[in-house]
Amino acid sequence: MDTQTFEQLKALRNRIDSIDAELVSLLQERFRLAIQIGEIKGQAERDILDVTREREVIGNILAKNREVFPPDGLNVIFSEIISACRNAQRPLEIGFLGPETTFTHMAAVKFFGNAPHFIPMPNITAVFEEVERKRVDFGVVPIENSVEGTVALTLDGLCDFKVKINGEIFLPISHDLINQSGRTDTIRRILSHPHALAQCRNWLQKNLPTVPVEEVVSTAQAARWAAVDSSIAAIASSLAARTYNLQVVAHSIEDYAGNTTRFLILGHRSQRPSGNDKTSLLLSLEDKPGSLYRLLKPLADRGINLTKIQSRPVKNEPWRYLFYVDIVGHIEDDKVKEGIETIRSGCTFLEWLGSYPQGQPVA
Repeated sequence: MDTQTFEQLKALRNRIDSIDAELVSLLQERFRLAIQIGEIKGQAERDILDVTREREVIGNILAKNREVFPPDGLNVIFSEIISACRNAQRPLEIGFLGPETTFTHMAAVKFFGNAPHFIPMPNITAVFEEVERKRVDFGVVPIENSVEGTVALTLDGLCDFKVKINGEIFLPISHDLINQSGRTDTIRRILSHPHALAQCRNWLQKNLPTVPVEEVVSTAQAARWAAVDSSIAAIASSLAARTYNLQVVAHSIEDYAGNTTRFLILGHRSQRPSGNDKTSLLLSLEDKPGSLYRLLKPLADRGINLTKIQSRPVKNEPWRYLFYVDIVGHIEDDKVKEGIETIRSGCTFLEWLGSYPQGQPVA
């Protein structure tokens, strides 16, 4: 390297060092301001999590950036800054359908950042119970998958427990085949959760038709087995491969591209309006002809978009059904409030499950 080039690099690197020092100083100031905000929230008994404000901050930053800095990277950076500042106000405990490295864990980290304390739960019901009893601040559970459909246990939890939906997040579900060697010639068994095996059935039959497949309770457990037995391969997430120091034999072996799971964020109080919200309801209709039509018409008349309706049998009451309903808008919006009050008269039961900022569906 000639002297001129060396001096040019040195000058640019010195400038980067100076900018980094400025960034650290500004981050420290931001951190101190976040602590002060947390103290005010505590005195006012307001929730630490404010999804609307956090979305607003990210949106403002991306707008000011004008795509000069890679937007995805900037989103990740500031999401973690927000996570650390939120945690400084009060450390949050997040329950999720475990174990660690599952897709629900990945969804929880994507929504809250890495700062909170994440607590794996053995099943979906346990997540609901821990949130209802306020032993955790928030819970994360899957509600529906674009291939497998609605998760019945989550619908049951929304029926049985007093919680509020605080948010939603969509996560692409991509399965990797992982083992210790990164090669197929060492694989004698393939382990994974039944859903993952079902979603990769065609790939397995085409590429490894003679290798026995076994079901285990989670993709994470499959990865743990692969980490201690070189003859085992697991179908699991990329996070599981990194966590258990495994090699990827094949990426994205799911049979259908675009497989996505929607997760719900469970809490104790609803979120304030953001201008781009969703409201979830649980209701039961009168057993009369046209009941469902009379439910939907007042919503349609007001231009309210119905994004999901799912029936679920009522326990111990044969042939009676509860309906889980998602509509666009916040319960504080006049037309949404009027629409809900109008349909209430035709319901034998109606419960508002929460209003929250809409998640960004995966394209």
